[in-house]
Amino acid sequence: MAREQILTTIDVGSSKIVTLIAEVSEENIQVIGVSSVPSQGIKKGVVVDIDDAVESLSVGIESAERMAGVTISRVWVTVNGSHISSVNSQGVVAITSPDGEIMPNDVDRVIEAARAVSMPSSREIIHVVPRSFVIDSQEGIHDPIGMSGTRLQVETHLISGATTSMRNLVKCVQQVGLDVENLVYTGLASSESVLTETEKELGVVLVDIGGGTTDVVVFIDGSPVYSSVLKIGGKNITSDIAIGLRVSIEDAERIKQYVSTKISTLAATAAGGNSEEETDSELFDVSSLAIENVSSIDKKFLIEGVIEPRLEEISEEIVQEIKKSGYEGMVPAGLVVCGGTAHTLGLKEILVHEVNLPVRVAEPQGVTGLVDELNSPSFAASVGTVLYAAHGFSGGSSFMPGVPKVSLSFSGVKQSFKGVVSWFKGFIP
Repeated sequence: MAREQILTTIDVGSSKIVTLIAEVSEENIQVIGVSSVPSQGIKKGVVVDIDDAVESLSVGIESAERMAGVTISRVWVTVNGSHISSVNSQGVVAITSPDGEIMPNDVDRVIEAARAVSMPSSREIIHVVPRSFVIDSQEGIHDPIGMSGTRLQVETHLISGATTSMRNLVKCVQQVGLDVENLVYTGLASSESVLTETEKELGVVLVDIGGGTTDVVVFIDGSPVYSSVLKIGGKNITSDIAIGLRVSIEDAERIKQYVSTKISTLAATAAGGNSEEETDSELFDVSSLAIENVSSIDKKFLIEGVIEPRLEEISEEIVQEIKKSGYEGMVPAGLVVCGGTAHTLGLKEILVHEVNLPVRVAEPQGVTGLVDELNSPSFAASVGTVLYAAHGFSGGSSFMPGVPKVSLSFSGVKQSFKGVVSWFKGFIP
């Protein structure tokens, strides 16, 4: 890429809407604008009130533009919700060149053939991710271009969503005055910023626990093989705290974050051998939060009676989803957890107990600039979408594939197959 490009991404979540503006060059990806605003009009990952959603989007975009000092016109947007589903598909074509050499258009044709699966008219394919190629009887081909054969086959991972849900999301962004460059599934975006290539090769499960949903993406041999979204997240814990302590949802969220941070701090202090205060106390002192009629909270009640039961439920649903995928025994790298609920008190320990595999809570990597603003698992999808879009911008080969394959039928989002060759090489192991 000859010069820097400006790109903007919007991660539309159930709890917050994050807008990132980045400068993309051949050397690095520098974030120059960040905005995180409370999400309104979004529930369980889908739009439930267009006017409220548009207002939240407007506030976030304006804030990011002021910080970056630029005006944006096109954005990449995350898509989420329980309507997301996946299936693995094969495509087969005959090689047409006289000498049998495989050309880029052959790769285009075979991926398009894999895309031709039976699907209801109410659904659209978001991503077509090539996993591996087969030339005649030779399997495990990473890059078939230039090789010779008579028959080319591809194994792909298709991710689809409900057309209505995606159309409403796009409509919200367009009402703010922006064009949607493309939609990116949140789970794939997060994987770009938190998973290592080694983890993907060994077999790993990405778990992005947001406010209203939990994304589960299984990677085997370097590629995604199963993607789904659960209708449960951090807001369920917040709601339990609000009911148990008889406080508002806003105060319950503050208590959840305060207690999780407090316990993490005390654990770190204890590890350093300097823990003396509050470790053995039976109460959490929350007077600094200035919540009416609540100055202290019984630790046992809050942790064992409210938070842990919900975390166990979330963990059990994640385990059941991994079993449902059929790849339960093929993920030795364990679970990599991100999202706004990743640091909730006790989550990692409960997951370790449930899955009996390594569990890593991950923070996003791969960008420069305003990294201090993004140094949290809650920004994994936001940073991942920037990486996803940036490598697509530059034609880089380390790009998570799938975006060029989006072909939503509604205005402003339709994309072609152009650019397939440049992005699939770095993804297939």
